[in-house]
Formats: sequence, C-alpha cells, structure tokens
Amino acid sequence: MAKERLSMRKIREILRLKYSSELKNRQIAKSCSVARSTVANYLSRAKAAGLTWPIPEDLSDTDISHLLFKNSENRPVDKRNMPPMEYIHNELKKKGVTLQLLWYEYKQDNPDGYQFSYFCELYQKWAGKLDIALRQRHNAGEKLFIDYAGHTIPVHDPETGNITDAQLFIAVLGASNYTFAEATPSQALPYWIKSHVHAFEFFGGVPQILVPDNLKSGVTHPSRYEPDMNPTYNDMALHYSTAVIPARVRKPKDKAKAENAVKFAESRIIAALRKHTFFSFAELNKAIGQKLTELNNRPFQKLDTTRRKMFEDIDKPALRPLPVIRYEYAEWKKARVNIDYHIEFDRHYYSVPYQLRKEQVDIRYTNSTVEVLFKNKRVASHLRSYKKGRFTTYRDHMPKSHQKYLEWTPSKIIKWAAKNGSQTGQLVAGIMNSRRHPEQGFRACMGIMRLGKRYSPQRLENACARAVSIRSYSYKSVDSILKKGLDKVPLQSEQVEKKPLQHPNIRGKQYFKDRLIFNEGGGYVERTNT
Repeated sequence: MAKERLSMRKIREILRLKYSSELKNRQIAKSCSVARSTVANYLSRAKAAGLTWPIPEDLSDTDISHLLFKNSENRPVDKRNMPPMEYIHNELKKKGVTLQLLWYEYKQDNPDGYQFSYFCELYQKWAGKLDIALRQRHNAGEKLFIDYAGHTIPVHDPETGNITDAQLFIAVLGASNYTFAEATPSQALPYWIKSHVHAFEFFGGVPQILVPDNLKSGVTHPSRYEPDMNPTYNDMALHYSTAVIPARVRKPKDKAKAENAVKFAESRIIAALRKHTFFSFAELNKAIGQKLTELNNRPFQKLDTTRRKMFEDIDKPALRPLPVIRYEYAEWKKARVNIDYHIEFDRHYYSVPYQLRKEQVDIRYTNSTVEVLFKNKRVASHLRSYKKGRFTTYRDHMPKSHQKYLEWTPSKIIKWAAKNGSQTGQLVAGIMNSRRHPEQGFRACMGIMRLGKRYSPQRLENACARAVSIRSYSYKSVDSILKKGLDKVPLQSEQVEKKPLQHPNIRGKQYFKDRLIFNEGGGYVERTNT
C-alpha cells in the first residue's frame, strides 16, 4: 500500500501496542521509531473515529485513512495552509535555519496549523521528488563544486590549421546551483588556478569550501581520507581564505552537484555550440558566456525559480569578499642551501641567511618574485632575475666577516693595488677581468694585498711583474713566485733566446714545411717530393 502520512502498517501497530499490549505512549514511540506527539496524535484520531483493537476485518486501509483524517479534511484551508515548499527548501540553505525554526514561524501565523512531525513529513515528501543534486542540503555560500566536462570543444588555428581540444572548466555553488564555465587549452596547473580566480571574480566573492574532484592539478596524491594537496592550489586557497576538501574517491554523492552541472554544461553549452567553428579561445569563451547566461536564467524543472535568482537571494550575501589583490600564480620547489648561503633557482643564485647553510628550504616563485621559506616561515624574498649565472645577495644575509667585502669595489681595489706599483695594479685588474664577474676576483685580490705585508711591497711588485709577463693572473701564481724567490730573478734572463739543439735526428720546422701543403678542404696533406 502507498503511504498516507504514516504507513497503515505503522498505524495499525500503534493501535495494537496501545490497546492490546497496553504500552505507554513513550514505549510505543520507541518501538515504532516515531515521536511521542505523533503517537498521541494518532491515538487521539483513532479515539475520535471510534477505532479500537482489533480493527474490524472489513475496514480497508483506505477506510481507516478516511476515518482518521476526515475531520482534518473538513477544516478550513487557511488554518492548515502550508508555506510554499520552495520557500522552505531555500530557507533551509541559509545559515542557522532549521525545520524547527520554520515550523515555529509557521505556527505563529497559523496557530491551528500542522504539528511539527507532520510539517516535516510534508516537506520530506516534496523534497523526495526532487533530483538528487537539488535534494542535497547545502548552506548558503558554503561550497563550490569544481570539475572539468568530459567532452571538449575544438579550437582551430587559422594560420597553421592545428586544432586544440579546449577543456571546459565548471564551478557550481552548492546552495543555488549558480554555474560558472570557461574554456582553457588544457587542465594543466596554471590554467586550473587561473580558472578558479576567474570563477571567484564571476561570483563576486569566495565560498567557504572548495570541493574539487581528485584532479592531479589540484590533488597530488588522491586519498579517501587524507588527499595530498598541490602546494600551489593550497597557496591559492590560503590567499582567498578558503578551504579545500576534495571529493572522496569512489563517493559520487560528494560531487553530485559538479556532475549535474557537467551534464547541463555538456547539453546546454557544448552540444549547443557543436555547429560553430571557433578560431580563438577569446571567441569561444564569449560564446560560452552567452550560453552560461541562458543556463543561469533558465527556470528549474522542479522549482519555480532560477539559478540566478537563488544566487542573488541565497549564495551571494553569504560569500566572503574578494581580497584587494588578485592572486598571482606561483609554483613551488625544494632546494638545498649551498655553503655560500645561496640557493640556485633557474640558474640564478639568491642569498638566504647564512645560518641556513646546507638546510633544505622551499622556494615559492612567480614571474616577478622568488621567496624562500624554511619550516613554513619566509626567510628571504627577492625580485626575480632572469640573468643566468649571476648572484642576488642581501648584506643582512652575510656573516659579519663577509660584509666588510661590500665596502670594496673593483675600481677601489685596483686603485689601492696601484699604490704598491703599476705591475701590482695591472695584475689585480687582470684578475678581475679574467673573471665572469669582477666580484668573484675580490677574494684573490685581497689575498694578494696580504702578501705585501708578509713579504715587502717591492718583492710583491716584482712578483706581480713576473706573473703579468707570463699572463698568469691568479693569487696562487704570485704566492708561488714569492715562495720560490723567482721575484729576485731578473726578467731579462727569460728573454735570452736559447740556441736550438743540434742532432741528426732532429728534423726542424723546415722539414714539415717542405712535407705539408695546405689543403683546400681546410686541413693539411702530405706532399711527396719527386
């Protein structure tokens, strides 16, 4: 038999337990899993209808229902007037609103209206006829469900003729079903993040919770209980003060909203645009925007309202405000601090506090900045440089013993060295010119300065002259010359031309000139004398 309020089976059981088993109303309520007020209500109706136990066999369930509820059917309609079910359904999505509160408000206007149990029963019957996505209870501004459509839209390149299968990003608010969609070249992380930013700006606010499917862009390691979030996705959520709770694996009810939105998007957007040819993503997204407006303004099949109207009334007032600054896309990577208290990123070197040497740190980088974090605390921030092999160093990151080198410049060091002698200045200039960056020669130059204190200024000048003559621009060369005393040997001795050795087995350079001629192909070939 179909249910009429409580099922006839349960009504018969209430009468049996009362009149045959002589149980108290509290015990009957527990046995039948109903409220005591419901038990009292049905017993009162049975008494008024003259029903006792056992019920006569010639009375059908329809007859019993008529006897129990004929009095209520004769009551004036305005005394039992229920508020519109759509109103109850929408009010329940607002924060703190419950059926108990709505029933209390209803009774204030209708003192002779339905009791709470029947009030709830009427609503549950109505809600049971809704689609599952509409039936789920979602608080205003609470959840945003996110997914990609299963089908793609082709975008043609007019110059090359190549076709890109555009992915359709979809985000739907839980309470109102208000939907956002846009096409992107792929589901890669940069597009995933950018689509979220566009969705927040489309809604004009931020929900409390993001519910993505277990997409790799958002969830690095899907897990039913503890999904590992992509650090960039988590960073974006932190910027917008929202939380990410991915849908559980193999739990379709967790993402019913998104799947329902995907179904509508595929039929109302993708299928509707199937006969159009698009030559750019801007053109495609403009067409998607028009179809999206139609979708959000279209009335529900089972609710006398639209997504836009519900959004304006329910979700929009509950959304959190957008931050002043739009999120700038950032990625993360790990790095080990070198012994020179610099980390390498994109072949450029950035300083961190010297105390972090050999520690592992996190790098957060955007197009304009490079931030270094140690144990989730930012320890350094630099403007991003795209110069390969260069250094970006902050004085505060250096040990005190290193900071004094900042007082020196290449010109200052050369000027100081020249005071010792022209050859010393020439050698120091040569050292810095031989380095890719002059600063890399500072340490060698400072070492040469100290040699002048260990030996004498004149010996240092002579040693530098010898090093310059053999083009050996290094600290080690000058130190070796001084240790071996070669600075005391006149340079002219090296300029005396040595006599060539005389031996019958030594052919000399003229022999090879006679034997070899230049080949047109760029090499040498042997010439045979005849």
